[in-house]
Amino acid sequence: MFAPAPFLLKDTSVSQVMTQVCVALIPGIAAYASLVGPAILVQIVVATFAALAAEAVMLKIRGKPLLMFLTDGSAIVTGWLIALTFPPLAPWWLVVTGTVFAIVVAKHLYGGLGQNPFNPAMVAFAVCIVAFPALMSQWPSVGLKLGLVDQMNVILGWMQRVDALSGATPLDAMKTALKLGEGNVDVASLLANQDIYGNFAGRGWEWVSAGYLLGGLWLWHRKIITWQVPAAFLGALLLISGVLWLYNPAQFASPLFHLLSGGAMLGAFFIATDPVSGCTTPRGKLIFGAGAGLLAYIIRVFGGYPDGVAFAVLLMNLCAPLIDYLSQPAIFGMKDKA
Repeated sequence: MFAPAPFLLKDTSVSQVMTQVCVALIPGIAAYASLVGPAILVQIVVATFAALAAEAVMLKIRGKPLLMFLTDGSAIVTGWLIALTFPPLAPWWLVVTGTVFAIVVAKHLYGGLGQNPFNPAMVAFAVCIVAFPALMSQWPSVGLKLGLVDQMNVILGWMQRVDALSGATPLDAMKTALKLGEGNVDVASLLANQDIYGNFAGRGWEWVSAGYLLGGLWLWHRKIITWQVPAAFLGALLLISGVLWLYNPAQFASPLFHLLSGGAMLGAFFIATDPVSGCTTPRGKLIFGAGAGLLAYIIRVFGGYPDGVAFAVLLMNLCAPLIDYLSQPAIFGMKDKA
């Protein structure tokens, strides 16, 4: 009796994959909620409803079956990623705007599921941070404790934002301090003397990154993602940050800071691994991940934005077709690729 050949892939539906991605995000979401409160859960709900509503409208316009596509989970994953990359106390309409733009423009105007050349969630982030830079830069200050009612009031616009929002992310605070210091700021002293930086990369944010790392490793164990993109992304980020840190530790933060701060872990395991807008060949995935990690660091340290993961991924999305074309493996039985 013959068994299936080893190269046959198991039958896995889109909904099963998206469900597992959502499950993998839960450890990071739990750490995030413990850090900033229930606001992030509210934003996830808002983004989910906005994504499903926009998806339903576009499917209706395009004459596609609603039930099949609404239940595949792709719109929900997009909504969750948008909620997790936007400030947790951002006004509700900003999250809705970004989510609708992602579903309508970045996804359906390119043909829908499987046709989008750019990661929809990162398109939403890039558009909103360019259009609404002030709102996209307002994060809860360290130690801020607001209950669910107060957080809802901020999100709905019923409480003045200046009373609740006065902080910056560790990456933003680091970049601002170095820019204002003009080379006279010692990074090591800065990290040691300001509470916002915590032990490694931001008070509490290290646990959020650890949650994303745990979820990402579970996705790899489940073979939902491959190792090439996350390993190349984090390896490139580790390498360039390590080299510059060793060169001038007073001016450049340590590799550990860059690995555990901002969207590094979320980007490496949940964003850059998008099978539609990324590369498909093994060597292509390594190039794609390394390029995204390198660009993310360059934008973080030398660019105009505190975290460069979104723009790095979008720039590599542009290069993905060419990378795949140049990294095709040789056809079986031939010495060179076709």
